[in-house]
Amino acid sequence: MLGYHVPDPDEAMLVSGGKSRDNTPFKVVIGRGAWVIPLFRKVRYLSLAMFESEIKERCVTKQAIQLDVRAVIAFKVANDTSSIVNAAQRFLSEQEREMSVLTGRIFSGHLRSIVGSMTVEEIIRERQKLADEVLVASKVEMSNIGLWVDSFQIQSIDDGNLGYIAALAAPHNAAVQRDAQIAQSQAAQAAAQAEQESQRRQAEYQRETAILRAQYQRDIDKANAEAAQAGPLAEAMALQEVLTAQAEQARKEAELREQQLQAEVVKPAQAEADRVRILAEAEADRTRIQAEAAASNNRIALDQLLIEQLPEIVRQASNGLANANLTVLNGPDGVSELVNGMVGQGLTVFNSLQKALSSDDGEKAR
Repeated sequence: MLGYHVPDPDEAMLVSGGKSRDNTPFKVVIGRGAWVIPLFRKVRYLSLAMFESEIKERCVTKQAIQLDVRAVIAFKVANDTSSIVNAAQRFLSEQEREMSVLTGRIFSGHLRSIVGSMTVEEIIRERQKLADEVLVASKVEMSNIGLWVDSFQIQSIDDGNLGYIAALAAPHNAAVQRDAQIAQSQAAQAAAQAEQESQRRQAEYQRETAILRAQYQRDIDKANAEAAQAGPLAEAMALQEVLTAQAEQARKEAELREQQLQAEVVKPAQAEADRVRILAEAEADRTRIQAEAAASNNRIALDQLLIEQLPEIVRQASNGLANANLTVLNGPDGVSELVNGMVGQGLTVFNSLQKALSSDDGEKAR
């Protein structure tokens, strides 16, 4: 009777008892089912799942210092047919135990070898380099037995209480402690500064609040004072207006009284003074005019007298000429010239006398 077999997703189905197309000892089926003839064929299953192996190995470094190294290997059967055949031929009976033991031995040997070529300082500083070198060295052997290593991680490195690693870590620990103390001190200082800043801001806020309260209170007091003084201030302003009006009225009354005094006393007095002055000036003008008139009359009288005496003067002059021995050269014209000269002489005498009298009158007037 025929049977149809299907492996799990993480399994490889091995069918033995017949010929294989790829010249393998048995047929490998992954991810699909297959018909198997009973009695003539045999079906077995090989797990393709992940396995884990932990190793703890005492290794000697390049400095002859013993180190206890713990590591973990994650591995599985590879997915290709050749690897599955190799792994099945070696681990099919007790797959998990045998694969873990053999994998641990392979990695332990390579781990001891590589640690022996390194110093403790290198191992501590370059742990990943150590893991990578062990993994590379082990991959060839693991591939030969059909296994694939997913990862190799070193979990711990210990010197067995020798104190070497602790001594190496001492400067770093000291630096870390120093940095921690510095950081703690800086944090404390920053906290103190923050506290001081907070207190300063609180003080400033309180001061500003107090100032604002004082300003509010001052405004309130001012408003109350203004309200309290509003009545008396209004009364004082009204009284001031009354006093101003009274002063204005008094000023107007004084101006009116001054105008009355001007009209009743000052102006009549000025008018009287002007009248007296005008009368005096008129009297003086009258006296001067009279004096001038008198002086003018005297000159007129004198002139009249001189005029009246002029013929006599001319006559006396002619008498003098009659007694004189004169020779007339040009006949009647010469006589006329002579008479005219005598008259002119008389007029000259008259003018001289008139000027003399005018000079005497001027001196008398002064």
